[in-house]
Amino acid sequence: MNVVGYIRVSTQGQAKDGYSLKYQEEEIQAYCEKHGWNLIHIFRDEGISGAKINEEALEVDRVGLQEMLAHLSSLQIKYVVVLNTSRLWRSDMVRVLIHRELQKYGVDIKSMEQPNYSIYKKDPSDVLVNGLMELLDQYQRLEIALKLKKGRHKKAKEGGYAGGRATFGYRKLRGEKELRVDEDKAKAVQRVFELREQHPTWSFTRIANVLNKEGHLTTQGKPFTKVQVKRILDRKDFYKGMYTYGCIQAKGKHQAIL
Repeated sequence: MNVVGYIRVSTQGQAKDGYSLKYQEEEIQAYCEKHGWNLIHIFRDEGISGAKINEEALEVDRVGLQEMLAHLSSLQIKYVVVLNTSRLWRSDMVRVLIHRELQKYGVDIKSMEQPNYSIYKKDPSDVLVNGLMELLDQYQRLEIALKLKKGRHKKAKEGGYAGGRATFGYRKLRGEKELRVDEDKAKAVQRVFELREQHPTWSFTRIANVLNKEGHLTTQGKPFTKVQVKRILDRKDFYKGMYTYGCIQAKGKHQAIL
């Protein structure tokens, strides 16, 4: 059976409890040897509080712990072995976050000083823990959505591309922040507005037929329909260099086609 160990000391904790890293490591090694467990690795954090979290990311702010959690996603681990659970957490918030991560991978905690402890043991506090986990998940989703929205709004106010599918006539290359003109598609855009100006009474379907006869194709490589023609005409301001995102309108950073 594969297990990993975790040890931690804070400056105050080491002086108060006498749980040095070396002592914890030796105890875990002896414990695993006694039970015949395969101890793959012992992860460690030194001089870090057991209550420290990254409030923005909603994760425990410890390098050793994060490395351990990353290993759990790629290895079949049964237990995280610790001297006692205080090495993993010293606050309810941290406990909930660690429980949530371990449960993702079906891993339990084996505490040498609390032999009956299990994160899967049913007791009244489970209702509170599970409720907190659901609230944290919901909060995290809302927080991420809010940050993304703020970022897009800021970029849109500056005239930058705020995400979404690139408007016909442009393309977005991986790693680049702004839109580039697609020369072939830009010709189709210019042709649509040219036909509209020359023949204001023509239907969208008739304009689409002309584009198809001239060999223009949509982004998917298909013939134009009246729907694509209308979409192009509706984006006249964008093709003239203006960027609109929701209620925000600004001079765009993209090159105008018209």
